[in-house]
Amino acid sequence: MKEGGIPFKILFYLTLSMGMINQSMAQGRARDFGIRIGILPTGSQNAITDVAGIKVGHHTKIEGTNIRTGVTAILPHEGNLFQEKVPAAVFVGNGFGKLAGVTQIEELGNLESPIILTNTLSVAAGITGIVSYTLSQPGNENVQSVNAVVGETNDGYLNDIRGRHITEADILAAIHTASSGPIAEGNVGAGTGTVCFGFKGGIGTASRQLPASLGGYTVGVLVQSNFGGVLQIDGVPVGVELGQYSFSEHITSADGSCMIIVATDAPVLERNLKRMAQRAMMGLAKTGGIASNGSGDYVIAFSTFGKNRISHQNPPLKALHHEELANEDMSALFLAVIEATEEAIINSLFAAQDMEGKDGRKIYALPKEKVLEIMRKYGRIE
Repeated sequence: MKEGGIPFKILFYLTLSMGMINQSMAQGRARDFGIRIGILPTGSQNAITDVAGIKVGHHTKIEGTNIRTGVTAILPHEGNLFQEKVPAAVFVGNGFGKLAGVTQIEELGNLESPIILTNTLSVAAGITGIVSYTLSQPGNENVQSVNAVVGETNDGYLNDIRGRHITEADILAAIHTASSGPIAEGNVGAGTGTVCFGFKGGIGTASRQLPASLGGYTVGVLVQSNFGGVLQIDGVPVGVELGQYSFSEHITSADGSCMIIVATDAPVLERNLKRMAQRAMMGLAKTGGIASNGSGDYVIAFSTFGKNRISHQNPPLKALHHEELANEDMSALFLAVIEATEEAIINSLFAAQDMEGKDGRKIYALPKEKVLEIMRKYGRIE
């Protein structure tokens, strides 16, 4: 049944997503508390959706006392992504993870599906959902192969991960409710059950806008934070000051993972997209992350620049003509990636809330008041 042409189930997910956006905004982001990371200005939303055409959707699954998980979908453009692929690249910071679809991106340099983020044991459900979505799109009636791209982190501390509660319907819900504009952060979607630096982690996003003199391009980043190390915020040793960090008496493990999605509207192809992806790990390092042995740290970077889309129906022997920035013009984009990644991770912590999950385990959110006192002590905010 439908109301106003929208299926009730999708309408429910849309309402739920908007509620989460409002809840996340109420929690506050780093800039809401006077923390200004980096030197470049942000986009209007300070989110990956500042890159025109990108949509993000969440499906959050909180049920009973043990299910704390979800799905986040990133759509590079509003059209048929299989028929109009985008240039893409992957960088592996540490390969202890299960990123589906990576080899075809590496081989062909393009992305032909939405990017799905979820938990480690739900990668298969992510693949199934993407395949169903792609095969159902008009124009794909003869498609017989889809490179589904699914990333993950392990939310098994708070979530009954062995129960494999994410379904194909959950994947499709995240895709179909994806939208532009503000993005819910913290305990939503694929970040529902994650832990970062011993605090509640989650989804975070940020963007940077280059000045016109440097091309005016936008870089947006979205992260699923679930890793350890020694937390730093804008260079301040917050984890040490709080006495909570990896290898201290409080936190014995640095393991975990981080999925980082980098998007830009700049005319860059797979080679320089990979260079941008490499810089995202520098942003992670600035937050104190160490890419530990048991951490799966992956970066997927893509460009939405319209003239560089790759048509699935390219005629045989037709030469392709793409636009690409010179190597000498990449440095500002590198800085934008580093700054946006660092801020996205910090935003994931600021937006997160306390959560109790599997077996009564509880993870507390970053104690923002204490953090702000520390930041003032170091002269980083007034």
